[in-house]
Amino acid sequence: MSKGNYDPTRKHLNFEIVPGGKVRPIDTSRNIPERIADILDRRGIKDPNEGLIEPKYRTVVNIIFGGSRERMHELAFGTQKVDFEKGADNTRIKRKSDIERWAKDVYSFVCGRYGEQNVAAFIVHLDELNPHVHCTLLPIKDGKFAYKEIFAGKDKFEYSARMKQLHTDFFAEVNTKWGMERGRSVAETGARHRTTEEYRRMLSEECTSIEQQIGRHQEVLSTLHSDIRLAERRVKGLTSMVENLKREQAEKEAQLSALENDMDARKGDALALSAEKEKLEKELAVIQGKLADKQEKLQTADRQLSDLKENMEAIEERTEQLKEEAYEYSRAVHSKVDSLLKDAMLENMVDEWRELSARMKPSERQLFDGTIVRSVAEQGTEVMHCATLLFLGMVDDATTFAETHGGGGGGSDLKWGRDDDEDNRAWALRCMRMASRMMRPAIGKKPKR
Repeated sequence: MSKGNYDPTRKHLNFEIVPGGKVRPIDTSRNIPERIADILDRRGIKDPNEGLIEPKYRTVVNIIFGGSRERMHELAFGTQKVDFEKGADNTRIKRKSDIERWAKDVYSFVCGRYGEQNVAAFIVHLDELNPHVHCTLLPIKDGKFAYKEIFAGKDKFEYSARMKQLHTDFFAEVNTKWGMERGRSVAETGARHRTTEEYRRMLSEECTSIEQQIGRHQEVLSTLHSDIRLAERRVKGLTSMVENLKREQAEKEAQLSALENDMDARKGDALALSAEKEKLEKELAVIQGKLADKQEKLQTADRQLSDLKENMEAIEERTEQLKEEAYEYSRAVHSKVDSLLKDAMLENMVDEWRELSARMKPSERQLFDGTIVRSVAEQGTEVMHCATLLFLGMVDDATTFAETHGGGGGGSDLKWGRDDDEDNRAWALRCMRMASRMMRPAIGKKPKR
């Protein structure tokens, strides 16, 4: 395993926290999806994605908790010398109690914030470069999935604020106690905010890093598959040897029993029978010695095969988690690029409109009266704000805003509201059209609620 990746010789250090804040070895009998299914079944909650060809709802949240690398190593390993280089053997390393106490504090923090009943898994990884907690949460409130209410908020700004607050609270309630320093914020350093391109690059680098980890995990899986095949052949060979030796043992025991019967019945020469018995007993002892040796080796081979399969399952599960993280980052990258392109397109459209409209005759300019193009080009900020209020169902606020910002003349006396079968895109477009009318400089009626 190359530096910075999964180290199977430290796998024995991993553990999980279960309800009640108890530390125990990781339960490998069920994977995370199976645990989640059990929780939902026990609580009588239906997975909203069940039966859908492609999942539409966010039903799982994965959060990584950690700290500064040096301090986390100190909590996990104390003063022990851990070798992070490729192929190193760290089986001698012992887990320190401080990492368990830190993990319990993190568990209490998570349970206090999101509810212990919503923690599907709380696994502490000490077999990677940075010791950390991988917490799998179910965003459930009042018996229903509520990801947006609990995590996302109404928009990306609220989501960002919530994540910053989570970071702040975690540092204050947990990591400060353990002597860790928090990363400095933009406000503290005076650094400028990331541009969209910088943010896109950061996400792209995250994707690349995750993809590299996945690639290395897949290399390890390939090696493990080979090791497992060799181990299976060894188990098969030893099993065959044990069966053959048991058969030989049974044959010798049968011969010895028949010979003892002959001796009891005084059949044949007594000295010859006695010599034959001694010979059979020696041969039987040799077979029993070989059998005991092969049985012990078979038990060892079985354990090794079982360990290899457990390692493979652990890496496969972590690889799937990484793929999910890569997918989320990839979506974020595409979303940011999409937003950047739309912003650039809108800005270009506004500039072109202003340039063209300046050369138009009044009669030509009138052709664009009442269009979204003209409204956005001339009152882009106001139209967008008014449309946002309408989209959120804040009709009175949208009307007041329009009337106090030079508009208010293009309302409608038709009932206003979102149709039951109307998707976000269609609803957003209708809100833009209504906002464009409402920002016209005349007095009119507001849409009915």
